[in-house]
Amino acid sequence: MSTRKTPLVTKELYHIYNRGVEKRDVFLNQDDLNRFFSSIIEFNSQKPIGSLHERSFVKKEGEPEEKLVSIVAYCLNPNHFHLILQQERDGGISEFMKRLGGGYTGYFNEKNKRSGALFQGKYKSKHVDSDNYLKHLSAYINLNSKLGGRTPKLYRSSWDEYVGDSDDSVCKKDPVLGQFKNKEEYKKFCEESLKDIIGRKKDLEWEDYKKLGDLGVRPPSGK
Repeated sequence: MSTRKTPLVTKELYHIYNRGVEKRDVFLNQDDLNRFFSSIIEFNSQKPIGSLHERSFVKKEGEPEEKLVSIVAYCLNPNHFHLILQQERDGGISEFMKRLGGGYTGYFNEKNKRSGALFQGKYKSKHVDSDNYLKHLSAYINLNSKLGGRTPKLYRSSWDEYVGDSDDSVCKKDPVLGQFKNKEEYKKFCEESLKDIIGRKKDLEWEDYKKLGDLGVRPPSGK
């Protein structure tokens, strides 16, 4: 039995991410995106649950529930997703991701008449071990859809919940916003971080080209 390289410790924060197998899109339309987003909310319960359909009959409005994880930030892009999760009980992230991945894969495969894995292996996890890392990571995730230079038509993130007038209340925002005076200061920090991330991304791409120089790979124009 394999052991996860990053142990998942209760009350700690983790960057959780995965993408479609063979880099394929896992969200093909708005219904798919809504389904995955609903799953993030509905599967986050310490009580055993079945499908989302079964869940709709069992869940009682206003009934407090103990969660497996706290969702700090999220970004859903056509072929991948990012989450910042705080584990709320031992094994909480593993159980939550098993439900999320399995439930969505079942929905997607049935809808599109396919079979087999939808995501590229087991989800990846990285420990968020400092406040500084957390605030930069939250900026990266909240504005992730803008990193490619062109915002995809199909995406959803917690950005509006953090800085806008969104009615969503999915995220536990205090770990991030508690490091800033107000939302405006956080927004400015994220926008500056985005410029830096894009700049470093270009530098990394240039380093990759230089490493392949002996293979005759031409660098981007202007370099």
